Amino acid sequence: MSKFTEDVKLLLEYIGGKDNIKAVTHCVTRMRFVLIDEKKADVKKIESLKSAKGTFTQAGQFQVIIGNEVSEFYNEFTKIAGIDGVSKDAVKAAAKSNQTFVQKLMANLAEIFTPLIPALICGGLILGFRSVIGDIKLVEDGTKTLVETSQFFAGLYSFLWLIGEAIFHFLPVGIVWSITRKMGTTQILGIILGLTLVSPQLLNAYNMAPGTVPPVWDFGFVQIEMVGYQAQVIPAILAAFILVYLEKFWRRITPDYISMIIVPLFSLIPAVILAHTVVGPIGWAIGSFIANAVYAGLTSSFGWLFAGVFGFFYAPLVITGLHHMTNAIDLQLMSQFNGTILWPMVALSNIAQGSAVLAMIFLQRKNERAKQINVPACISCYLGVTEPALFGVNLKYGFPFVCGLVGSCIAAMISVSSGVMASSIGVGGIPGILSIKPQFMFMFFIAMIVAFCIPFILTTVVGKKKLTSEDVSGVDIKQAEFTETENIDSEENKVDTVAENFQAPITGITKKLSDIEDKGFASGAMGEGFAIEMQDGKVVAPFSGEVMVCFPTGHAYGLKSNDGKEILIHIGMDTVELDGKGFDVKVQVGQKIKQGDVLVNVDIDYVKSQGKSLVTPIVFTDGRKVELLQENVAVKAGDENIIKL
Repeated sequence: MSKFTEDVKLLLEYIGGKDNIKAVTHCVTRMRFVLIDEKKADVKKIESLKSAKGTFTQAGQFQVIIGNEVSEFYNEFTKIAGIDGVSKDAVKAAAKSNQTFVQKLMANLAEIFTPLIPALICGGLILGFRSVIGDIKLVEDGTKTLVETSQFFAGLYSFLWLIGEAIFHFLPVGIVWSITRKMGTTQILGIILGLTLVSPQLLNAYNMAPGTVPPVWDFGFVQIEMVGYQAQVIPAILAAFILVYLEKFWRRITPDYISMIIVPLFSLIPAVILAHTVVGPIGWAIGSFIANAVYAGLTSSFGWLFAGVFGFFYAPLVITGLHHMTNAIDLQLMSQFNGTILWPMVALSNIAQGSAVLAMIFLQRKNERAKQINVPACISCYLGVTEPALFGVNLKYGFPFVCGLVGSCIAAMISVSSGVMASSIGVGGIPGILSIKPQFMFMFFIAMIVAFCIPFILTTVVGKKKLTSEDVSGVDIKQAEFTETENIDSEENKVDTVAENFQAPITGITKKLSDIEDKGFASGAMGEGFAIEMQDGKVVAPFSGEVMVCFPTGHAYGLKSNDGKEILIHIGMDTVELDGKGFDVKVQVGQKIKQGDVLVNVDIDYVKSQGKSLVTPIVFTDGRKVELLQENVAVKAGDENIIKL
């Protein structure tokens, strides 16, 4: 009998039985289910299992985090359940069948905008700073702005628009690139198509005076207006998909020896023509209609009701990953109305959920284990990244999440009722005030106070009734059992020294684990660690030891050092779906390794062409405390002094 037998039997019961499972598979750390009825899954009971380190639902899949021994757990599960596992692609396809057309559409929108978010945040901060120095009268007794009184700030104000214009006016370039990246077609063609939508040859429709007759391309029998689509979202999306499907069509029917000539030529030229004659004008009309409808709803006499609904349901959208769809609406509002009423509510939702976590910090102040999760989750949430707070704290207990929704709802109604408008999308949470137009900053500040106070008070009151003495005192039975099972030396966790014998396994840019897209890793459920965005395809052993896990697809490795450290290196996001393509594996399970030995060579160009992220989590699965010494810095494989243990 396997050590997982009892947990497997209970999981099968808690998940709704064999008849509730449409498909099941596993990756390197998780069981992935497609359930017929997700409501039958008792999440609270599942997370109480000794083997389960957390659950979440994403892209139609119900995922249970098991850890490095998931393969053994999976084999026992399929044996006891009497069902056959399927491939990752089959599970993915089954998961999509659970989604409605609208859910699929929103999920695709989210995938398009996710790679653009860093630029949009940067642009938002820049526009916010320009508003502070150019619009707020801060000097000479409140009669003049910094731009009006200082040549330095006047020059800075003008210079920063160079970046702001590149991000927002030339946004269609980024959108078309992102779609070609996602769809696996030629990205440079996407960039060129995007440039044809915003070329300096074209008039900016937003800058055209009423009654202006634009120049045209005159072909004799037809004329095409030379009007651009600067800052437009929907025309860029429609044009991109025209290009994608044209390229796929020509690539399918064109012989390889002439494809280099035929495919680009017969894909790009028709796509550009259709962009300026058909899909561009249609997309412009659709975008204007959506923006006008949202703006009318938010500024109507019932705007407060619209705001309340959005404020309440925004955090649940984050759970599904569909919250990125609001970016398209924000960007359309910005281009059409020179600002967005929608985005301030996003920042307030971040604050509300963070304040619920802050209340949990207060309630669990004697629980050392809880503080390790609560404190960083709260800080992250106040800075606009809510996933660690949602998955690590608020959803785990339930009531903090609901209290945060209530606070977000009320704060959103105050914001919209006061006409608060942001110059642009920016950093969420508390720094969000930097993106608010100066004349609305005071009312946004009032809304921030509401978003802070209501969730904190409600969570504190409810928590005193709901939390058990075990939750408050810090006696974590589940973690104690896990520690005993894995034979972790408790004294080892108290070491607070730079890990000089640990070397970076990858060349790239360091990131906090809590900041990455994958919620299973970001929540800390698998353990603490850090991530590196890979820039070179060679992955090496960070220490000498043994290969404990080598996933068949080559994308994940479990290693154990000679002195007992256990880590998981998970190369990229969702790279399991590549089925090993692009991974040249150099090791096998049970193999002894020396520090610096090559584990795998990754074809990063191929991985990128398939639309997969190269952000790679390095997680200590043995329960150690880990601190990344510097984030967003370049490291090379073999560098030391990366982390502190």
